[in-house]
Amino acid sequence: MWLKPEEILLKNAFKLWVTEKDNEYFVLQRRRGYGEGGGGLTGLLVGTLDTVLDSTSKVAPYRILHHTPDSQIYWSIACGVTKEEIVHHWEWLQQNIMRTLSVFDSSEDITSFVQGKIRGLIAEEGKTSLVLEDDPEKFREALLRFEKWFNLPPEEKLVTYYSCSYWKGKVPCQGWLYLSTNFLCFYSYLLGAEVKLVISWDEIWRLEKTSNVILTESIHVLANGEDHYFSMLLHLNETFVIMEQLADYSIKRLFDKEGFQREPALSDPLQITKRGLEAHAKSEQFRTFFRLPKEENLLEVHECFLWVPFSHFNTLGKICLSENYLCFASQDGSQCHIIIPMREVKSNKASVTGSIENTRALRFSEVRDYQRLANTIRSRCGISASPQHSASSEVVCFNFEQLYKDSSKAVSTEALMTVFHPQDVENLDPKMLKEKMKEQSWNIHFSEYGRGTSMFFTRKTRDLIVRGVPEALRGELWMLFSGAVNDMATHPGYYTELVEQSLGTSTLATDEIERDLHRSLPEHPAFQSDTGISALRRVLTAYAYRNPKIGYCQAMNILTSVLLLYAKEEEAFWLLVAVCERMLPDYFNRRIIGALVDQAVFEDLIREHLPQLVEHMTDLSFFSSVSLSWFLTLFISVLPIESAVNVVDCFFYDGIKAILQLGLAVLDYNMEALIGCHDDAEAVTILNKFFDSVTNRDSPLPPTVQQASVGNNDKASDFNVDISQLIREAYEKYGAIRSEDVERSRKRNKLYVIQTLEDTTKQNVMRVVSQEVRFSALQLDELYYLFKRQHFLSCYWTMQSPALLHHDPSLAYLEQYQLGFQQFSVLFSLLEPWAFCTPKSTLSLWVFRLIDENQDGLINFKEFCYALDTLYGGSFTNKLKFLFKLHLPPDFAMATMGLWSKGKVDLQAYLKQWQNEILKKEETIKDLPRINQAQFIHFSKTLYNIFHGDPEEESLYRAVAHVTSLLLRMEEVGRRLQEPSSPPESSKPDAAAELSETEWSFSFEQVLASLLNEPAIVSFFERPVDIQTKVGHAKVAQLKLKANK
Repeated sequence: MWLKPEEILLKNAFKLWVTEKDNEYFVLQRRRGYGEGGGGLTGLLVGTLDTVLDSTSKVAPYRILHHTPDSQIYWSIACGVTKEEIVHHWEWLQQNIMRTLSVFDSSEDITSFVQGKIRGLIAEEGKTSLVLEDDPEKFREALLRFEKWFNLPPEEKLVTYYSCSYWKGKVPCQGWLYLSTNFLCFYSYLLGAEVKLVISWDEIWRLEKTSNVILTESIHVLANGEDHYFSMLLHLNETFVIMEQLADYSIKRLFDKEGFQREPALSDPLQITKRGLEAHAKSEQFRTFFRLPKEENLLEVHECFLWVPFSHFNTLGKICLSENYLCFASQDGSQCHIIIPMREVKSNKASVTGSIENTRALRFSEVRDYQRLANTIRSRCGISASPQHSASSEVVCFNFEQLYKDSSKAVSTEALMTVFHPQDVENLDPKMLKEKMKEQSWNIHFSEYGRGTSMFFTRKTRDLIVRGVPEALRGELWMLFSGAVNDMATHPGYYTELVEQSLGTSTLATDEIERDLHRSLPEHPAFQSDTGISALRRVLTAYAYRNPKIGYCQAMNILTSVLLLYAKEEEAFWLLVAVCERMLPDYFNRRIIGALVDQAVFEDLIREHLPQLVEHMTDLSFFSSVSLSWFLTLFISVLPIESAVNVVDCFFYDGIKAILQLGLAVLDYNMEALIGCHDDAEAVTILNKFFDSVTNRDSPLPPTVQQASVGNNDKASDFNVDISQLIREAYEKYGAIRSEDVERSRKRNKLYVIQTLEDTTKQNVMRVVSQEVRFSALQLDELYYLFKRQHFLSCYWTMQSPALLHHDPSLAYLEQYQLGFQQFSVLFSLLEPWAFCTPKSTLSLWVFRLIDENQDGLINFKEFCYALDTLYGGSFTNKLKFLFKLHLPPDFAMATMGLWSKGKVDLQAYLKQWQNEILKKEETIKDLPRINQAQFIHFSKTLYNIFHGDPEEESLYRAVAHVTSLLLRMEEVGRRLQEPSSPPESSKPDAAAELSETEWSFSFEQVLASLLNEPAIVSFFERPVDIQTKVGHAKVAQLKLKANK
């Protein structure tokens, strides 16, 4: 590797370098302790220095120096990990530089020319790979160490590195932590003691910051049942964030292949950088806080003051600019924030302007780079520059429309509550009067803080939400708080098109939707008519068509029903999009990972805020099971409808934090009763009774609607709990929980939840496979680890691997991890007992074809284990049958194994096979077809390959030769006995050739009988082979094979 020329005053300081080659201008040196001789004590000291100190000259074992005859100064210009690499650089210097140097007159000119040439080479190399790194020189040095120490595949992308201590037992090891796209690596070398650690991100169960008496602050990593602690990090928080992002990125890419389709900076694992990860994290935080679409990315941040009209003072905060939105948040993040779509900006000036009719003006002051911000806004909004411009001004003021307009073109243009429960303006009972007072409070709020997308979000907004949203404003405010209003405004006509395209489609999702339509709020009048049912069907079917990855999941029907009550049909669709894709990520899929993660977060909060409950119920899994419906349906399934909508109000404003707070308040309210419980059933009864007692005293809904959602209305409770009071208590007691802390807890628990699900999948697979093979539980566990790792190795450096494209967590557990031919051939060559298959060989392809039972081009774990079990633990006959079937024509294998063709299943054939499997009998040797001459020759070659290298190789070869000649003689005799029966036919040459070609074959019975007569061959195949040794070797060699390709 070429290095930026660096001056070295002492050529052989401390005698650490040995000169290998030299000439008039260059010297090639080897570091003492490397290569021949080892170096003894000097080698140990040099190795320690190489690990601890951060210098290229003290890392690479080879280097090239430049000097001139009349100077004592040397310049380091190249280094190398291997002698081949440094010799390659040396030869390049000899061929391209030495001849040119003779034309220079002075030493200064020679040195200047060499330095310029080397810098040019470095710049050319760094145009692609290192252009995004902050310090290319130091990064090149770290990359060199990373490649030298860990020998990972060349495609592996180093993201960043840190100096730290790794605690191995009670003794810390000082070394270097390397974070790459797929691996966490650590290396330390102190006085001959080498510590090397390589952990793939997909193996990590826990990743968290911890502290104790010994380690004031450290990073804890739990992987493969082992704890690892890293401390003494200069930038611990930065290191932890990068590790967290890489672990999350790996999980999403490997377990959820569509997770980064909309993230170009992260879509290619070969181009991941520290800067890209940081930008992604900031954009994700930006979108979450302001509830913006996933397409938005944080582009610019400007610190400034915003004139807040309702408070009559300037508030300090930051302007955050994305592709289509300008957002502002005050410094503490809670005082106020505002979202301004660029589509609404009408004018922009670099000086103060007043308000214009039907518009509002925002005034930002003390913007440092105000001119660039103003120009950016103009260019994105298509606004020409203002003729009035003050060069000394640091104020940006622009006008925008006050937007809240109806752009709905849905099939149904009215909220169902408006249709089935219109307000009686003339007859105002006390509840309706209170409802009107709420509306008046919100109207006053709108007049002060704005309405629609340009409204200021403040503490007062949350106070109004907690008190309850008026029925008439609920749909509008849900759209605003969720960000769905922006989705709908930027996609006009999209929902109508989806409805038309999805109309009449028949899929598994549509079948499930039809089944659940009449289970959605069945007693509510809106869903006792075709109007409500049809609207619900259209919204759910359109969403399943839009997002087939989610399709339809139970609980979506309940949530959508409530959305349709208060929002127009198109609005309900976009609200569903906001909930499923932004506010509750990964909730509505087959494994409901998002809900399980939030349950884990809920358990953490219970431990923190309700210690009395934890002391009584040490196992908190009960709360996870009972609270699942709380999270999936936002309490809609357990609370009366008139109370549940108040919870939904808070959810759309505060997100999942509101649900967590309410869950804690519910448990706190029932603390004494839960502590007195003797079993889980009693606790469930207490909670159900509590939920039945929750009422909404201010609800203007008629009794018929209210009773529709109460589960046991006939069993009146002795006490009632008002939902507004319950929500208020939740905010008062647990409002200090920050959304940022919830997000951090989500990331921390997500690793554990996914690994727990993966472990459950493994147990299910092993339970099924163990019934059909002879491997022990420990051997199966290790084989599964190797199989899964091989699957991931094919996915680490590309997004287009067949294994990744076919990976679907919703499939049956046996089909979740599968290997294509290339991955299978590598792993099978490591594990098969006789070393007769090399990767990508023809024989490997035959093995792959033979054990691919459903002929889909992929091997699952069961098929893989069944083949290995036959080769390791099968009888002599079964092993020989396996080898015999390898050499049969492909037509036989496909006829006996394939029901699938290009992913389509012949259901009749499948049912017939299922029936045959119930009555299936053991395959007999008479069922196998005969093997012809060419196939028999290949079969003999395979036996020779199997016996190669065995101590009894010579006797085994003689036995094969004896069997081959015996079979040929038997066939010759058999053919001669048949010749007299048809003399005219055999006299013709063509006919004789055709007869010879047709009849030159052997049955399996003949081959088996002949081989049984050879004790050496029988003894070889019946000799037990230790699979544990093979597995141990495969664990070490699996990654090296990939690296050496």
